[in-house]
Amino acid sequence: MHTSAIRRLGLVIAAATAAVTLTACGQLDETNPRLTSIAATQEEPTPTETGGPGDPVPPTPSEPSGPPPCPAGDYQLEIEQALAKIGNYGPITVDGVQSEQDCATIAAFQQRMGIGEWRGQPHGSERGGTPGRTTRDVAVRIAATDPSQCPWSDRPQACVDLTNQTFYVVSQGEVILGPTVTRTGMPGFRTPSGSFKVSWRARNAWSVPYSVWLPYWQNFYGGDGLHETTTYIHDMWRGSHGCVNLLHDDAARAYELLTNGSTVHLYGRRPGT
Repeated sequence: MHTSAIRRLGLVIAAATAAVTLTACGQLDETNPRLTSIAATQEEPTPTETGGPGDPVPPTPSEPSGPPPCPAGDYQLEIEQALAKIGNYGPITVDGVQSEQDCATIAAFQQRMGIGEWRGQPHGSERGGTPGRTTRDVAVRIAATDPSQCPWSDRPQACVDLTNQTFYVVSQGEVILGPTVTRTGMPGFRTPSGSFKVSWRARNAWSVPYSVWLPYWQNFYGGDGLHETTTYIHDMWRGSHGCVNLLHDDAARAYELLTNGSTVHLYGRRPGT
C-alpha cells in the first residue's frame, strides 16, 4: 500500500474516533429546553474503577426522617379543643401533646388567620405551627362564634360578633365566608350593635380624619364601614375608630359578596368598650 493511501486511512480512522467521542455523552433532548440547559451545564463525572477488597466502603446515606414536629406550647390543649370544634383546618388530636399532624393543622389555621405575618413579612414568632397566646385567643373566639345569632337572609348578609370579635357572611342560612377574625372600635370609639345597610362602597377610599387609604371600603353607619385592616389585626389593644377591620382576603371576598343595600348585622359588645 502506498504511503499516501496509508495516511488517508489513518485520517478516516481518527475522524471516526473523534465522532464517537463527541457523541459518547448521549444526545440532548431538543424538545425540553430545561433538560437541555441542565445537561449542557452539568456533565456527569466519569466513574472510576474501584480497588480491591481491602478498599474502604463509603457509608450509605441514611434516609431523612423529616422535620421534627414544632414544640408544644402553654396553650396546646386549648388550641386543640378549639380547632377540633371548628374543624376546617385538618385533623387534630385533642390530647395536649404536639404531633406532626397537630403542627400542620395549627400552621394552616395560623396562615389563614394571618397570625405571625403582616403584609408578607414575619411578625413575631407565633407561626409555622408553634402554638401560643394569639393562636389560642383567635381559635377560642372563632369556636365560640354562633352563626345562628345572625338573622336569616335570602341574600348575602355580613355578620359581626362584637363580643368574640369575629366576622362572617351568611346567605339563606348557610355561612359562605368565615367565621374569621375582625377588630372593631376601641374604647371611646365603640362600634354600635344593630342592623344597618351598606350605603356606599369604594375599592379604595381615603380617610380624611386619619389620612390613610381604606381598601375594600363598605360604609354602613356614619363614618363606620367594613374594610381591610391598615395595621396588624391581632394587635387587639389597638382597635379601630369604629370600623370593622378585616384581613385582606376576607375584605376582598366580602366586597365581592355584598353590594349597596346589603345588611350588616352587628350583635354583642366588644369587651372593654
